[in-house]
Amino acid sequence: MSVLEMKVPSPGESISEVEIAQWLVADGDYVEKDQAIAEVDSDKATLELPAEEAGIITLKAEEGEVVAVGQVVCLIDTSAKAPAGAPKVEKKEEVKEAAPVAKEEAPKPNPAPVNEKASYAAGTPSVAAAKMMNENGVSANKINATGKDGRITKQDVVAALSGGFDASAVSGWGGTRNQSRERMSMLRRKVAERLVAVKSETAMLTTFNEIDMKPIMDLRTKYKDQFAKHHDINLGFMSFFTKAVTEALHMFPQVNAQIDGNEMIFHDYADIAIAVSSPKGLMVPVVRNAEQMSLAEIEREIKRLALKARDGKITPDEMTGGTFTITNGGVFGSMLSTPIINPPQSAILGMHNIVERPVAINGEVVIRPIMYLALSYDHRIIDGKESVSFLVKVKEMLENPERMLFGAKDPHAVLLGL
Repeated sequence: MSVLEMKVPSPGESISEVEIAQWLVADGDYVEKDQAIAEVDSDKATLELPAEEAGIITLKAEEGEVVAVGQVVCLIDTSAKAPAGAPKVEKKEEVKEAAPVAKEEAPKPNPAPVNEKASYAAGTPSVAAAKMMNENGVSANKINATGKDGRITKQDVVAALSGGFDASAVSGWGGTRNQSRERMSMLRRKVAERLVAVKSETAMLTTFNEIDMKPIMDLRTKYKDQFAKHHDINLGFMSFFTKAVTEALHMFPQVNAQIDGNEMIFHDYADIAIAVSSPKGLMVPVVRNAEQMSLAEIEREIKRLALKARDGKITPDEMTGGTFTITNGGVFGSMLSTPIINPPQSAILGMHNIVERPVAINGEVVIRPIMYLALSYDHRIIDGKESVSFLVKVKEMLENPERMLFGAKDPHAVLLGL
């Protein structure tokens, strides 16, 4: 018998341990080479663990267990032959060829047992499935369990949510006094540690301002169809804010700097971290050298990173090294907030919802779409003058988009790359 020891690979620099979020196969299953067998959580991202060889797998770690990088988590008997059932082998091969849907099709090689297991009133969910069920208020007895021995997998929950189900499947205030516990993911624990550290280790302060969004909204309305046709990407607000921020960072480099011991590190580039929502929680992928990008390039990169974060494909390298962060609570309806700095950065810009408000312009009260902005910064490295001036500069450029171009002949067309 030839046995391969599968060890946890290093997800990235400075990561020494990961957590087994979910096994995608069961003990004793036959797996194909490169088949995704597990999802592992690091303190920065969720990654898939592929089988290094084909064979019978023996699991050596439990779901939810924290294991060190380089530790053996499973054994694969490479001398074992594929099961005699031809349909099962073909299913595995199809999964291997269709990489993007491998995780969804892997649990479905034998339909008959699936239907039998689905008859259970309430299957036992995996760690990842339980978390998703809790977040979405879905009860176990309304999910078609396809895992081994009636176990509910993450894919089962996704299928139930996307396929629709009876309203009674959603749990609510049913008059009970039940409680439930679930282990915090490694990513969530790390985020908690970092946020507490920021509050206790930095001199964080927040300054506010408001923006009249009418100029940007008028510009977007005028050019959005032409922009989408020309660049094959939709024109949103985030690219305008990113562009304005990079120009303001160039004028106020302290806001783009970091503290390292008794020294300040200044950057001659702007790597802008954009906070995006994902099934795993808030993630902050980084747009590299945003100061050199056009609006279309910024929109395209943000979309690419957001999709990878949503699908759990984002890598640690794509979420590290930012020099400044933008977070948009307005998409969830936030009117005003004080965002927490993303260390080791020194500042973060918080966007909020756009609300029509009465404002005074040229001595008259008019209704304008107004957004409140918040800049949280580390007062140890950024003085009030720089922080307030930075935010005012962002406001000026957004209310006068042509200022981003410093007097271009046709500022609106050039700004949009048309």
